[in-house]
Amino acid sequence: MINTANGMISASSSSANAQSPGLKTYFKTPEGRYKLHYEKTHPSGLLHYAHGKTVTQVTLAHLKDKPAPSTPTAASSSFNGSSGVRSAAARWLGSGNGSRALSFGGGNGGTKSVSSTSRIGSLGTSTSSNSMTNMNFDGKGTYLIFNVGDAIFISDLNSQDKDPIKSIHFSNSNPVCHAFDQDAKDGHDLLIGMSSGDVYSVSLRQQLQDVGKKLVGAQHYNKDGSVDNSRCTSIAWVPGGDGTFVVAHADGNMYVYEKNKDGAGDSSFSVIKDQSQFSVAHARYSKSNPIARWHVCQGSINSIAFSFDGAYLATIGRDGYLRVFDYSKEQLVCGGKSYYGALLCCAWSMDGKYILTGGEDDLVQVWSMEDRKVVAWGEGHNSWVSGVAFDSYWSSPNSDGTGETVMYRFGSVGQDTQLLLWDLEMDEIVVPLRRGPPGGSPTYSTGSQSSHWDNVGPLKTLQPAPSIRDVPKISPLVAHRVHTEPLSGVIFTQESVLTVCREGHIKIWMRPSVAESQSSNSETVLSTSFNKDKPLLSGKIGSTSYKQ
Repeated sequence: MINTANGMISASSSSANAQSPGLKTYFKTPEGRYKLHYEKTHPSGLLHYAHGKTVTQVTLAHLKDKPAPSTPTAASSSFNGSSGVRSAAARWLGSGNGSRALSFGGGNGGTKSVSSTSRIGSLGTSTSSNSMTNMNFDGKGTYLIFNVGDAIFISDLNSQDKDPIKSIHFSNSNPVCHAFDQDAKDGHDLLIGMSSGDVYSVSLRQQLQDVGKKLVGAQHYNKDGSVDNSRCTSIAWVPGGDGTFVVAHADGNMYVYEKNKDGAGDSSFSVIKDQSQFSVAHARYSKSNPIARWHVCQGSINSIAFSFDGAYLATIGRDGYLRVFDYSKEQLVCGGKSYYGALLCCAWSMDGKYILTGGEDDLVQVWSMEDRKVVAWGEGHNSWVSGVAFDSYWSSPNSDGTGETVMYRFGSVGQDTQLLLWDLEMDEIVVPLRRGPPGGSPTYSTGSQSSHWDNVGPLKTLQPAPSIRDVPKISPLVAHRVHTEPLSGVIFTQESVLTVCREGHIKIWMRPSVAESQSSNSETVLSTSFNKDKPLLSGKIGSTSYKQ
């Protein structure tokens, strides 16, 4: 598990780009310099006894349009119902996290070392003095949502102001994961999972309009751990699922919810007969919420991520296994074990061909959906890998013009405080050859390829960890120490790379082309608008159907 923090938080510096000794404000890549543009963090006065029990995760949220005029709704005293201002369609920018998070998202992130199992207490209703809404706020823009201690903070990515514009505080439980819906059709587009197991859905725009420090207009699910009292570990909207979302828990279970159903709907599931076997149980009543329980593994599910078309769901766990499910069929497709220890993070490529994982073996694992096996190990971190993401905005310099992706760029961060950037070109990976007689050294001059490469992995089967000598190794393009504290996530946007440490400090690194064009104008505002004309990858982003 991740070591607990010492609880001390350094005071906010007056300089937006204040650096600790030994940390540079740029790093070099073949395409140029990435420069530290500015930082985001929580208020410097935040000192909380539970701060070290949670790991900061970041979700990137893009609100596009101001909603149609409507009567402002005061904070409700109850948290059932979806009162409040309706938001327009929103789109999530950034990396896979599915992560969404970093979710990154992206999702996101390292193991949440949350020991508290206390129930959520009264969140309290807003008083008359803070229940008024901010009438001048239209909510348009790109926002960073991140958790620190017992609070959720929201920062405006377009502003260089270091402090957040909004804070939401909770009682008796800590927020540990969150997700933003890029296709929300009504007001509720933000999910928040708690260390107590409770889950909330809210309208991000409504939270920004309210001047109080409590959730407003929230829908409450798994109240007081009525369905599952183990901590939430990861949460994700189902792509194209029309308000369906999945919550993973520390006891190895996942639950499927529908946001439009009453969060207090009765749900009871059959007893899990074999904890070691994957099983799916559906609710007995049509009004029940959650509507299904997936028992995935023994021990904690550390993170989940959907492929971008929503066809597949990847989970990684304390047991060290990556599992990939066909979501609609509720079936295991493939999976395999880490070289050593737990897996802590995972992310999909935009075309759905590859999955990245990272964990306690200090390796970044590249899993091929087509071959259903590990096709590369990235060596370069000196400690646990806590965040991975594909850079879907990076253009391959040697695209062959056929529409197929020939090279992928991805990033990883770890508890060694480093950001590593990698280039993956499958055609150039050196495949190890089969080993010689027992006790002998592997031969690379003669012999056939390693048996690991002979066949496509079996369907619906979890594979054991391959031998360290059977998997091709890749080295990072860049290794840069970006924070003084262990890192928990990385997000790519069209114009920047975001790194976040588990203490709640976020750095925005501008891409070379953006940094050069903005070097003469320090006041230029970040624009992270979604460019529909620019393909996220040169590969095809269609249905992810593979060899069955």
